Amino acid sequence: MGIFVPTTKRVKNRRFSYEPRFYNPEKEESLKRRMRIKTLSKTRRRNPTGLIFFALLLAMAIYAYIQLT
Repeated sequence: MGIFVPTTKRVKNRRFSYEPRFYNPEKEESLKRRMRIKTLSKTRRRNPTGLIFFALLLAMAIYAYIQLT
């Protein structure tokens, strides 16, 4: 579609400046800080069942490979 538009009349993007009505920087910063703390605490605690399941599956695959050869 852009092939048929003359090069002298190019469409330009509109400027958009939005200022929120009820913006409170202190509240926004505290919210970001709380979210950051939650994400850090989630990544620290991991359940070892995934690792145990992977090790068990790997052991079964190795056992099956040894039995077939």
